[in-house]
Amino acid sequence: MEISGKVAIVTGAGAGIGAALARRLVTGGARVVLADLDSNAVAAVADSLGADAIGIGGDVVDEKVIQGLIDRAEAEFGPVDLYFANAGIGGGPGLDSTEAQWSAALEVNVLAHVRAARLLVPSWLERGSGYFITTASAAGLLTQIGSAPYSVTKHAAVGFAEWLSVTYGDKGIRVSCVCPMGVDTQLLRGGIIPEETAAAELAIKAVTTAGAVLAPEQVADIVIEGVSAEHFLILPHPEVLEMYRHKSGDYDRWLNGMRRFQAALRN
Repeated sequence: MEISGKVAIVTGAGAGIGAALARRLVTGGARVVLADLDSNAVAAVADSLGADAIGIGGDVVDEKVIQGLIDRAEAEFGPVDLYFANAGIGGGPGLDSTEAQWSAALEVNVLAHVRAARLLVPSWLERGSGYFITTASAAGLLTQIGSAPYSVTKHAAVGFAEWLSVTYGDKGIRVSCVCPMGVDTQLLRGGIIPEETAAAELAIKAVTTAGAVLAPEQVADIVIEGVSAEHFLILPHPEVLEMYRHKSGDYDRWLNGMRRFQAALRN
């Protein structure tokens, strides 16, 4: 996949990984529609990128908003080649997470991807090409200590990306799934769990002590390299692969190790 000349949509592009991806795409010769719930932030990022970027405020859990992004991209730049389902949120803690916290995490982290694919895949099948890139998390391959909704919905995001690849990978549609650990974004700084609680502190500590905290620009470079090579699993933290192998090799041993890790974080 060559980035130059392509048309892309990036959600959650008002800051963090999404903004860095948009910059990297534009510098690579792509034209990009940026979306974010924060309309001022996404407009500022788009303005800084010039005529090859358009910023649109809106909630990408809404199918009408997603359709609007696609329509705008097609009107201004041409058919959409790449869709970066990057917008994501944290969630509640454990069994005390509210129904609203579960619902919000499912909507943003999973169902927004489903709705985007539902709108894009039919036209991609007609064209014989298209690329769906999911920003999940290492939590989707491993788990997220401290937050059940985040862990569960990121697992689901990985699962949906896998299903897309299996179902449409031999029909010209490419899929990548990005699974980083710590990245210096508002999600990490503000807390995977938005409340100041012991669970929120535990969740952040679990991420920041597991490996390096990368800059969004570092992650964007790795993602674009992975997309160019058409790799399904893109791991900005390569050590995640070894952790995943330990998990699949001996599930019980891995669970025991995660319990020990959790206990150590609490001390």
